[in-house]
Amino acid sequence: MAEPRTRLLFLDGLRGVALILMVVNHTARWWIDVSMGWGRYYLVYLSMTLPAPLFLFLVGFCLPIAFRRRGPEGRPPFLAGMAGYVRRGLTIFLAGYLLNLVVFPEDPVWSGGVLQTIGLSIIVTAPAMWVLDRRWVRYSVVALAAIAYVVFAWAMPALTEWLPTHSLAAQMWFLDFPPWPWIGAALVGLVLGWSWLDARQRGAEAEARYFRTAVIVGVACLVAFVAWEWFAGTSPRVAFSRDIMLNRHWTPRGSTLLGIAGMVALLLAAAYYVMEVRKRAFPWLVVLGQTALMLYFLHQLIVLTLINQALGQRFNHWGLYIAANILLLVALVYLGKAWLYIKRRARRPAVAPASAG
Repeated sequence: MAEPRTRLLFLDGLRGVALILMVVNHTARWWIDVSMGWGRYYLVYLSMTLPAPLFLFLVGFCLPIAFRRRGPEGRPPFLAGMAGYVRRGLTIFLAGYLLNLVVFPEDPVWSGGVLQTIGLSIIVTAPAMWVLDRRWVRYSVVALAAIAYVVFAWAMPALTEWLPTHSLAAQMWFLDFPPWPWIGAALVGLVLGWSWLDARQRGAEAEARYFRTAVIVGVACLVAFVAWEWFAGTSPRVAFSRDIMLNRHWTPRGSTLLGIAGMVALLLAAAYYVMEVRKRAFPWLVVLGQTALMLYFLHQLIVLTLINQALGQRFNHWGLYIAANILLLVALVYLGKAWLYIKRRARRPAVAPASAG
């Protein structure tokens, strides 16, 4: 049975949550100074740990939805189907370079970033969908993501020595959320998204069991995170130095990785329960999620280029900072609504004039 052609609002809502966290991370960097003390540092760190993993997880999780709506008999031939995924991935990949050109003109335009990694994730993960109906393939894809991460962590000393003498590779492939190992989050999402659709096709009870399992896994990860922190005594408790820092950019490790996995699982289950089971729509959050790519681009122009650089404004008071973030998010919601309206108008077929009688 093919999936119905309706938007799954809980996934839009979850993407909206990721966008809000990304916005907070950027305003914490660009709207308040180090004079705000450790509160600013913790806000930057904590708001960084979830949005990119969540975005990349959702890239993989959502890919099978349109693919499986056709049903097993209606799936496109591999080359014809991949052409669409390559176009979509390249569009997002090139949007990352456009962002560099417009928002970060002082940096090389070829600098890597999260949009480039998202675009590559679509291209790299999509081919697996033609064979994911085999269980051993799903296990292999998850194992590949885990191995890629472990090898990355193991190769850290060698990469730390190698990158300073290879500046182009460092700038393109090992900067902000580098493809290796971050595409692994999309690979895990792809397998879990496929498994969710299997459960959805089996009926409401199977789908509910899937999300109950997500809650159990999420809680187990967070319990393991707390136990690790309690008994291992990770030092420092909340700091970038506890994780992997390569080429001045962050990748989680150890207990941080467990904490992120637990939060992603719980957020996924919570969004499903609230928006699909309880039917709480949160339309403003859905708007943010449906226009996340455009708003990811636009909010940096507002936060950095306009407010920080052109106007020279800072909000070095927690009350002002919170109020400014609320106003920004309200503005982003309305900008998202305007964008959706423009897209609908652009897709509306032109009405042919009535012929004269």
